[in-house]
Amino acid sequence: MTNSEIIDILELTAKLMELHEADSFKIKTYSSAAFNLDRLADRNIADMSPADLTRIPGIGKSVAAKIQEMLETGKLRELEELMDKTPQGILAMFKVKGIGAKKIAVIWRELGIDNLRDLELACQSGQIAKLKGFGESTQQKILDSLVFLKVQAGKIRMDVADALARALRDELVRHFDKVEITGEVRRKTEIVETVRLLVGADSPVAVQQKLNGLDFLTQDVKLSSPFVWRGKAMDVEVRVEIVIVPEERFANGLVLETGAEAHLAQPIAGGGTLLQLALAEPVTTEEELYQKAGLPYIVPEMREGLGEWAWALENTTDDLVTWDHLKGILHNHSTYSDGQNTLEQMALFCRELGFEYLGMADHSQSATYASGLRPDQVERQHEEIDRLNTRFAQENPWRPFKILKGIESDILGDGSLDYTDDILATFDYVVASVHSNLTMTQDKATARLIRAIENPYTTILGHPTGRLLLSREGYPIDYKAVIDACAERGVVIEINASPWRLDLDWRWVRYCMEKGVMLSINPDAHVREGYYDMHYGVAVGRKAGLTRQMTYNALTLAEIEEYLKKRNSR
Repeated sequence: MTNSEIIDILELTAKLMELHEADSFKIKTYSSAAFNLDRLADRNIADMSPADLTRIPGIGKSVAAKIQEMLETGKLRELEELMDKTPQGILAMFKVKGIGAKKIAVIWRELGIDNLRDLELACQSGQIAKLKGFGESTQQKILDSLVFLKVQAGKIRMDVADALARALRDELVRHFDKVEITGEVRRKTEIVETVRLLVGADSPVAVQQKLNGLDFLTQDVKLSSPFVWRGKAMDVEVRVEIVIVPEERFANGLVLETGAEAHLAQPIAGGGTLLQLALAEPVTTEEELYQKAGLPYIVPEMREGLGEWAWALENTTDDLVTWDHLKGILHNHSTYSDGQNTLEQMALFCRELGFEYLGMADHSQSATYASGLRPDQVERQHEEIDRLNTRFAQENPWRPFKILKGIESDILGDGSLDYTDDILATFDYVVASVHSNLTMTQDKATARLIRAIENPYTTILGHPTGRLLLSREGYPIDYKAVIDACAERGVVIEINASPWRLDLDWRWVRYCMEKGVMLSINPDAHVREGYYDMHYGVAVGRKAGLTRQMTYNALTLAEIEEYLKKRNSR
C-alpha cells in the first residue's frame, strides 16, 4: 500500500468514528496519526517496522498495529465494520462543504437523510435550517456546495486526466502504430470532461475489436460509432473517446480532435475555415495544415478560439514560456511550517534540478493550522538561510545558487498583512495570500486584496481567488480591478501551479500582460517533488500566451536580486 492509501484509510476511519459518536480520544488518535504520517518526507510507510512507526509523533502501539494490519491484508477491519453500518450515500455527503461528520450525523439521525438528493430537497424545503446549530446560513452553504458538486460531476483535474491519458496511450501503442493524446488533455485545460485519443489505422473495425478485447476499457455501445469508441477506462469516472482515422489523415485528425470548435471556425485564406481545410486534403504535419490555411501555427495548448490569432500577430511560438526558461522556484514550504522536507533538503533538490535560486515562503504566524512562523522562528530560519548560502557559495563559486528569504504572509480580514512592518522588512520578498474568510462579497473581497496589494511589502499576490478545483470555488473578485492595482503598484501575480489550484485562472493572464503585470509560476511546494507541479503552471501559462519576458521567475538570480533591491529601496 502507498502512504496516501494508508493515510486516506486512517482519515476516513476517524470521520466515520465521529459520525457514529465513538470515543473522542480514539477519533483524535486516528486523525493525529494521519496528520503526522502525511508529513513524512522520503519515507515509505510499508518499509517501516512497528518500532519505527512508534517513533513518529502521534503513532502509538495501537495505531502501529492497525497500520501493520493494512499492510498485511490491504484493509482495516475497524473501517470495514464502520462501513457496514454506514449508508453509501453518507460517504458522498462528506464532500459537501459547510458540514462535517457531526452535522452529517445530526441530519442522518434527526431527518433520516442519507443521500445527496434528499439533502438537497431538505435544504430547499427549509428543514435543514430548523435543525439546532444549523440555521439559514449553513443551509445556504450546503445548497451552494451541492450545486457546485453537480456541476463538477464526471470531471477530473488536469493532473489526473494527464496521467490517465498517458497510461492509455502507453497501452494502445502496444497494439497500434499511430496513437496520440488529443482534446482537452492536449489543450491543457485545468478541468477535463473527456479524455480523447487518436488512433491512425486503415481498418476501424479491427481497431474496435481490439479495443473491446482490452480489459481496462469498458465500452458504452449506445454512444459509440464505427469511427469513435466511447466508454470508460480504468474505473475513472470520466468519459473516454478513442477516435479512429486513416493513417494518411493522422495529422489532419490531430488538428480536428485537438482544436476547440471556435478555433477550428477561424476563416482561412481563399475562403472557408480551418475546419473545412482539415477535412479536405491530407497533410503530413499539423504545421503544414496551418501553412496551407495561410495562418500562423498555433501550439496545441492555445487552440481554444479565445484570442490566440490576435496574440499570434505580435508574438511567435518561440516567445512562449517553457520549463527551461525558469531560473528559480518561489513560494515553497519547509518543516518550519507545514512542509515535509527541511529547508536544506528543499534547497539541495532545487539546486540539483539546475535552478539558480529557491524562494522559501513558509506560512506566517496567523496560519496556526499550518504551523505559521512566530517572529523568533523567522529569525531562526533567516540564520539558517545565511549559513546555507555561505556554504553554497563556498561549495560552487562558479555556479551561484541562493536561498531567498520569503514568507507567505496571510492577508488578514481587513486586507492588512500578517506581521508588523519591522518583521516584513526582514524578508527579501513577500507572497501575500488569503487563506481565511473566503465567503466575502465581491466588493469586500476585492477591497481586501487591493489593500494588501497597496502594502509596500507585498511582492507577489499568491493564488488570488483561493480556489480548489473540483472542491472549492474561489472567492469572487473583480479581476480587472485587482490586476489594475497590481499594475499600479508593481506587484507580481502568482500562477499557483498546484493542479488543485492553477490560480490565477489562465483566462486573465493576457490581461495581466497587457497591463505590464508579470506572472510568477509558483509550485506552492510542500515537499521537494512538488517542484514538478511547475509543469502544470507552465502548461496553463502557455495556454494563455504567457511569454518568457513576462514570467517573473524566468529572471536570473542576478536579475531578480537587482529587481528586489530596487523594489525594497523604494
